[in-house]
Formats: sequence, C-alpha cells, structure tokens
Amino acid sequence: MNTLSKKELQIEAKKSALKAKQKTALRTADELSALDWRDRTVNMSNALVSSAQALSLREKRVMALAVSKLDSMRHPGAAPPKVRIEATEYAELADIALNDAYKELAEATEHLRKRTITFAHEWKKSPDSKKTYRAVTRTGWVDAATYVDGQGVVDILFTMTVTPHLTLLRERFTSYKLQQASALRSLYSWRLLELLTQFESTGWREFEAEDFIKTFELGLTYQKNFGQVKRRVIEPAVKELEAKDGWIIKVTYKKAGRKVARIRFDFQRDPQGDLFRT
Repeated sequence: MNTLSKKELQIEAKKSALKAKQKTALRTADELSALDWRDRTVNMSNALVSSAQALSLREKRVMALAVSKLDSMRHPGAAPPKVRIEATEYAELADIALNDAYKELAEATEHLRKRTITFAHEWKKSPDSKKTYRAVTRTGWVDAATYVDGQGVVDILFTMTVTPHLTLLRERFTSYKLQQASALRSLYSWRLLELLTQFESTGWREFEAEDFIKTFELGLTYQKNFGQVKRRVIEPAVKELEAKDGWIIKVTYKKAGRKVARIRFDFQRDPQGDLFRT
C-alpha cells in the first residue's frame, strides 16, 4: 500500500474541499434543504469559525443543521434567511431516539435566542487611520427560534449581523461535511474540527494559549491551570478526531518561562482512516 506524503495529503484535502464547494454552488436553497443531512456541508466565514460561539453541544447540532441548509454562495436578499429543522434529522445526526430528539430540540430552542457570538477584530477611527485598536463585537445567532410542540419542528431565523458570515461566501471561509461531526460527542472536538479545517491547506495551526482559552470559552479553573486545558480539552478532542474522523494530529506546547504561551497543531487527514471522505 502506497503512503501519501504530507504535501500530497494536503493537495488531496484541497481538491476534496473544492469539490464540496462546487457541488454546493450548483444547488438551490430548496435543494440544499431537501438533501439528506449526510450530504450537506457547513460553510462559515473564518471570522465566525474563530469566534467564541457560546453554544452547547445540542445547540451546536441545531445550528449546524440550520447552516447546512443555507445557500452559502448566494445573497440571501433583503431579509435574513429562515430554515426549518426536523426532529427526525436531528435524531439521526445525534444518534438518539426520536423522543429524545423532541426533548433536545425543545431545550435547545429555548436558549438559542440568548446565545451570543463574540468576534475579536481590529478597529480604526477612520479608513485612513494607521493606528488600530482591538475591538470586540457581540451579536446573536438568531432573531427567532420557534419550536412547534408535538411536531418536532424548529424554525430558525438568523440575525442580519451573522448572515454575511453564512452566505455569499467567496473567500476566507471554512467548509466541512456535516457528517464529519455527527459522531462527535464533545463540543471541544467539534470546535477543534472547525479550527483545524480552517487551516487544512497549510497542515498546521498555532494559537496563543490565552486566545485558545477564550475561543473555547473555558472557565477560570482552566485559565489558572493550563494542565486542565491539556487533559480535559485538547487531549480528549484530539483523540476523538483521530478515532472518528481520520485525523493525524501532533500537539506541541511552547513555553515562556514555566508557562505555556503557545499551542501548535500539526495535522493531516488519513485517507485510509477518514470514513467520510467522498
């Protein structure tokens, strides 16, 4: 059996991502919504991928299903997009009983309206200004989330602020198959999947330890003890991605004195281990 080099694996990953984007571009919004969830793709701007998303695992599943039904290549029009999620597809994605899917959808819908995305970005007083400032923008995911009791149906209306990060995407965006995340049982694994996929063409990504903790929205205990981040977040997430989605990941911790200052991930996809490659 021939083993592909790291460069060849990266080229194959680029080709696979391009094919997924081209398939998405050829489908209308109605066709995307009608597709089996296993064939749909989640597309988000890189800024949204790198943001603090404030979602639980159940809420992440709902939002990923909703995002996968959007036409990411076209302008949504004057109004923000609205999509429908059904309990049957949620149950299949989460691999749970239909009755449990009803309960989880109802619970997720109850809290979605309150969830806030936090973007960190540069800010200038004027377009010509040379000096930049660090700014933080907070916005919601949805303007409305309607759960129809007894029907297992959720209608999601996205906010106007988040819509540009999900539609009319031409560059600086990240794509992955929804099925890649379906087997994941940890929100940390799912977030790491997105953050590494964003840099899949390079095969590595490095974080400031402080930024990593903020992006993963880790509490005070983790901020004070990086060993907890390593044991409870990074190592389990890496293990799950390698076992369930065919990743090969090496993590390097770089210290400044006695403190971990940076985290580097070197990674590639294993064609023999990736069950979801098409």
